[in-house]
Amino acid sequence: MSFNIGLSGMRAASKDLNVTGNNIANAGTAGFKQSRAEFADVYASSVLGTGKNPQGSGVLLANVSQQFNQGNINYTQNALDLAINGNGFFQVSNNGALSYTRAGYFGTDKEGNLVDNFGYNLQGYSVDGNGNIQTGQVSDLKIQTASQEPKATTKVVQGFNLNSTDVQPLNTPFNPADPLSYNASTSTNIYDEQGNAHVMTQYFVKSATANTWQMNVLVDGRNPASPLPIPADTTVIPPTEARSGTEPAVTTLEFNPSGSLKSPTDGSVVLSDWKPAVRNSDGTWSLNNAAPADGLDVTIDMRGSTQYASAFAVNSVSQDGYTTGELAGLEISETGAIFARYTNGQSKVQGQIILANFANVQGLTPVGKTQWVQSFESGEPVRNPPGSGTLGSLQAGALEDSNVELSDQLVNLIVAQRNYQANAKTIETESAITQTIINLR
Repeated sequence: MSFNIGLSGMRAASKDLNVTGNNIANAGTAGFKQSRAEFADVYASSVLGTGKNPQGSGVLLANVSQQFNQGNINYTQNALDLAINGNGFFQVSNNGALSYTRAGYFGTDKEGNLVDNFGYNLQGYSVDGNGNIQTGQVSDLKIQTASQEPKATTKVVQGFNLNSTDVQPLNTPFNPADPLSYNASTSTNIYDEQGNAHVMTQYFVKSATANTWQMNVLVDGRNPASPLPIPADTTVIPPTEARSGTEPAVTTLEFNPSGSLKSPTDGSVVLSDWKPAVRNSDGTWSLNNAAPADGLDVTIDMRGSTQYASAFAVNSVSQDGYTTGELAGLEISETGAIFARYTNGQSKVQGQIILANFANVQGLTPVGKTQWVQSFESGEPVRNPPGSGTLGSLQAGALEDSNVELSDQLVNLIVAQRNYQANAKTIETESAITQTIINLR
């Protein structure tokens, strides 16, 4: 019987060595979770029972449990390296076969799909044509690498201060080429439908009426709605005067005594029928071929503007147009949202990574490649964006290290080796006793 007991001990120690050796081998594997060999004693049983003083029959391997405690976060220089800080697994698909991993090595294939080192597709929520995340269905995530289309400016938001102590300019009438004919000016880039940039310049002229200013607006030095020269026409009644195309669009700004903007009442004016123009090589001007027949309307929102006794200053300015943009990079938020950054300074949501978790992660079946698949014991996966419920958050540009503690594993290795040797000694001793019995005469 001691032979069997010793053999069971050697088998158990051998399996312990296998588990420990596998842990040590994967100490540098990102997302790896160490395992632990768990043993139980063995007793013989019979229909009549074992009696008051049963003798043990050895040991067996009860379970190899996986330890899913958090590994250290190691920062990298790759924006698509992802680490989970907390609970959850990445869900990847191999032609529809789902598996789960903590190894965050991700990149893009030639078609823009987000894939791991084995070509498995990272899954999450896609976006619709308007950039809204579609949370109803999980699918393979894909990065759109095409250029971003330009967008014409429709709104400019400004906040500036006009000096209440300014006096009327020395020179009249207003002339953009004469700085003595206006008190202050500011320029803002705006964009047409083809993404061409145009300079909108506002000139502010103090009026004789208290708290009142005249704002003159030119785009590329031209009248926004009539940028082309118009000759005089005496054949019509009444005759029309010649226009140079450089006459500004004019509006009046009125401030309250407290310094806030009074008129226009909603704080905004509209440049109606803006027709973008381009300067030709011969010095003449022509309409940009992107200009629609009815022109573009650009709203200038000045609700944040004031008139105080301090120097003219532009405190804030923004506009909603942009030129064509090429994909410059990707950013991934803690909640898994994927943003594409373009060379025009814009960003666009490309999708959202989801995480999966299980009621019993110990029940997951390891299948290699630092991946697991669900089993009956694990239960069904619960999928949600990172950071929701009990799920952890994402850390982009980082990887989760293996949770193997080498010092502990080396101690386990020595203990398993000693156990193996001790059980071998049991067999050796039993063999010696048996030989003694055989030698009796």
